[in-house]
Amino acid sequence: MSADTPRLPATFNRLAWSNLAAQSAEQIALAAAPIVAVLLLGVGEGQTGLLQTALTLPFILFAIPAGLLADRVSRRWVMAGSEALRAAALAAILLLLWLGLMTLPLLALLGFIAVCGTVAYSVAAPALVPSLVTSQQLPAANARIELARTVAFASGPALGGVLVGWVGAAPAFGFAAALSAIAVVLLAGIYEPARQPAPRRHPLQDIKEGAAFVMHHALLRPVFITQFIFNTASFLLLAVFVPYAVRHLGLSATGVGTTLAMYGVGMVVGALFATRVMKRLAFGTVIGLGPVTGFVAAAVMALTTWIATPLLAGLSFFLLGVGPILWVISTTTLRQSVTPPSLLGRVSAINIMSYGARPLGSALGAVVGGLYGAEACLYLAAAIFAAQALVILMSPAVSLTRQPDMVGEPARC
Repeated sequence: MSADTPRLPATFNRLAWSNLAAQSAEQIALAAAPIVAVLLLGVGEGQTGLLQTALTLPFILFAIPAGLLADRVSRRWVMAGSEALRAAALAAILLLLWLGLMTLPLLALLGFIAVCGTVAYSVAAPALVPSLVTSQQLPAANARIELARTVAFASGPALGGVLVGWVGAAPAFGFAAALSAIAVVLLAGIYEPARQPAPRRHPLQDIKEGAAFVMHHALLRPVFITQFIFNTASFLLLAVFVPYAVRHLGLSATGVGTTLAMYGVGMVVGALFATRVMKRLAFGTVIGLGPVTGFVAAAVMALTTWIATPLLAGLSFFLLGVGPILWVISTTTLRQSVTPPSLLGRVSAINIMSYGARPLGSALGAVVGGLYGAEACLYLAAAIFAAQALVILMSPAVSLTRQPDMVGEPARC
């Protein structure tokens, strides 16, 4: 182990392996579901769009309730229970496929239930990490978590497609269910330190407390705004890239896939080098790198309207992966450092809620692309990326010379 990567506790390593298994299960299932819908159920584009909606709604509907639950009960048990729920939903899909009883509504319903498990796991995991490692180990721990996520993100869809193609849809879902079960077993061996019981109040009071903490915090508020704008811009770009790449850049299906894969490559590279970068640069500088790199990536993509080469598009996606993964690791560390332990679940949930900007970006791409063409969308995306970079660069977060000290619980009257 290098000097740049501190040794992490064994109990955290179980969490990291559990995270890899859980994220891989999610990506394989998300890739397999639309393939099953098209190839086995014979649905069209409109119906697959409805399926994708069902697979994204839980992030908007259940992030806040999951955060509330994670602040009231054992976070380890929230994660284990949610992952067991996902395993059960995936096993049910496997069974229905074997029996020949699968329909699109059943696939959408069971997929919806599985993603509810994903949401609860994703909310509780960042809230659990600070109780398993020291403050100095937080950047390395978050980098390890993100590396697992990026490996799953980069390889999961391809693996899901290969499994469906080689062994069929049912075994693909069976493999994903087995990975979820492994994640549950790994979580069972984690020791979670006891927390002070949360006072029993109306759930709306707890939700309001978490939202107010983020929106009134001088460091967390600009981070949330930046992330919301970033998600809007990135999904605006993604919404029009495929038809733009085929029509303007002359890419084949293989070429489009290879270009998009550079995003995953960038994420893996960023996660691998995150600990070293955070040791060598000021903490606030690392926070600013992600949004600035996102703007540079969008500008490079817009440049392809003048210089039509796939190399620039690949570079754009690489930058869009490598910079923002540093953002995720650094801002997660910031959030864990400045948030009282009793609020971490709700604050993590509000961060997940920023993903609600993704449908907004996709819809913006559909409207602007339909009216003015893909090129206009690329210019608009670059302008929006510039706005999110400006928000974070004008915030006090980029002035931080080091990771803030961990805060404790506020005194209660």
